[in-house]
Amino acid sequence: MESPAPPRETWWQWLRGKLEGNIRQRITGLGYAYATATILVGVGAFVSGNNLLFLILAVMLAALLVSGLVSRLGLGGLEVDLELPPHVAARVPAPGWVRIRNHKRWMPSFSIHLEGAGEGGFTKRLYFPVIPGGQRVEEPVNLSFPRRGEYREDSFLFSSRFPFGFTERRIRVRIERNVVVYPSILAETDFEILLASIEGEAAAKLQGSGDDFHRLRPYEHNESARHVDWKSTAHTGELQVREYSRREKPPVEIVLDIACPIGESEWFERAVDCCAYLVWNLSERQLRYRFRSQHCDLRWPEDTDAYGILRFLALVEPRGSALPVHLDDENAVGVLLSLRDANAIHLGSGTQASGAGSNVHHR
Repeated sequence: MESPAPPRETWWQWLRGKLEGNIRQRITGLGYAYATATILVGVGAFVSGNNLLFLILAVMLAALLVSGLVSRLGLGGLEVDLELPPHVAARVPAPGWVRIRNHKRWMPSFSIHLEGAGEGGFTKRLYFPVIPGGQRVEEPVNLSFPRRGEYREDSFLFSSRFPFGFTERRIRVRIERNVVVYPSILAETDFEILLASIEGEAAAKLQGSGDDFHRLRPYEHNESARHVDWKSTAHTGELQVREYSRREKPPVEIVLDIACPIGESEWFERAVDCCAYLVWNLSERQLRYRFRSQHCDLRWPEDTDAYGILRFLALVEPRGSALPVHLDDENAVGVLLSLRDANAIHLGSGTQASGAGSNVHHR
């Protein structure tokens, strides 16, 4: 036996759905006062039978109806788009653009407020006095995401009290997009001390050896005279310069152990932030480094840029059953972040460093 067909939607239900949609409304203080006045005028009109009071009551009710209709039409047909910079880090303000398009060809929208309604980093409340029909307006904003990770949806809230301010009508708009937010690269006391220790250890490995002699060659114009080899110059009769092979600082090896027991998520997030801070600052200082984890082994600048490693750090999650990982580059300055190794870097939770400098390893 066939099931009965669902009842067809009436034209009134269709119109009501189109007008309402996701729109919600809240009565303002002015709206309560106006409603109270309307009720008093209505009671007075019916009690006294005064035609003038009935006329005033009709005008007041008509104003309520017009206010609701105009407010609904003003919020309808609006589309929002958010332009983000290509690289965004958590808790670091990033410049962006908000664009609103009015798809109503002939009708403008007045007195529109826009604010963020989710975790998409949009914290500023914007006000647009008028959005012309069929046109687009845009406004620069600063975005700030509270945490690293992938954001798949962004929510915005349109609101308006136009035209009379009796009610505030709101409509929620969602944007489907994938935004990868890197870990924070903001400096902390522990991180700064650790970075200084890395640079100090790298410089210490160069001390005492000097530069290696490469060859003798003729002097070139505007060269420094301190490299002139006077003995060879006297022998050949022409200025000769001693040329040395350039030595680079040793690379840095950063190892992140993602094996993190339950209840240590705060430590893991600090370890990820520490890695992001080191990756970013070592890249700016042009110090070669290698980043390793259980599922990642990348060298800068041979394999990737800093953003490739930051993207991995943005999405990495702790795993309690991961295999151990250790330092293995004997020529590098090693930094190990792990809860399973007694020789690993210990990150304090306060503003004081907890032995960060003494736990930078080099061989």
